[in-house]
Amino acid sequence: MTTTPITLITGGSRGLGAQMALTLARDGHDIVLTYREAAGAADAVVTQIHALGRRALALPLDVADADGFPAFAERVKQGLATWDATQLDGLINNAGMGVHAPFADTTPAQFDALVAVHLKAPYFLTQALLPLLADGARVLNISSGLARFSLPGYSAYAAMKGGVEVLTRYQAKELAARGIRVNTLAPGAIATDFGGGAVRDNADLNRFVASITALGRAGEPEDIGGAAAALMRPGAAWITGQRIEASGGMFL
Repeated sequence: MTTTPITLITGGSRGLGAQMALTLARDGHDIVLTYREAAGAADAVVTQIHALGRRALALPLDVADADGFPAFAERVKQGLATWDATQLDGLINNAGMGVHAPFADTTPAQFDALVAVHLKAPYFLTQALLPLLADGARVLNISSGLARFSLPGYSAYAAMKGGVEVLTRYQAKELAARGIRVNTLAPGAIATDFGGGAVRDNADLNRFVASITALGRAGEPEDIGGAAAALMRPGAAWITGQRIEASGGMFL
């Protein structure tokens, strides 16, 4: 890595992405974050990163539009040039959306939307950014505890995350010649606004999550920010092709 590592985080304007951006900034990273529509929220995260003494840039990106990835890579290149930099030291494929529907009722349109955002995007965005990734860079793909345990209503979402975990192993194998490490981080149930904020705002659901979690509570965004930062540190350089679950021990 360079003296000041630069990490790109998709979906960095809110939730886990914003927390990862702030935690990495505290760890000494400069941050490029993406947002789809919430420019104000993205700018607020940038302001917080600046307050930590680090550089930050927010760029719009619809991860469902793979045809736009080459143009986005060019915008990243231009943004890095304003910092007198040419390469990224980290990429976190975090942007996502949820669909909660029984297997029997899931529609092709819902399935295709999940493919575009959760499987096609990490595949082709990483591909588009390869020329900008430094040798020895870290790539972190965000999965879900739902790829290990099964809860009704998440069959399509979890299937995408299972695909991401397989993709991670192939990326780790094929990019190893450049010293690029690729891992999966799989959060458990986290109290954010994801999925309508159910884990955060529904007291009954929050208690249920706590009851089946070894550490006795639902996860908080800071739990995932810390786990992501740990995997991006130099001390994690011998970890690649792995799935690391940060769930507090759900369904052990």
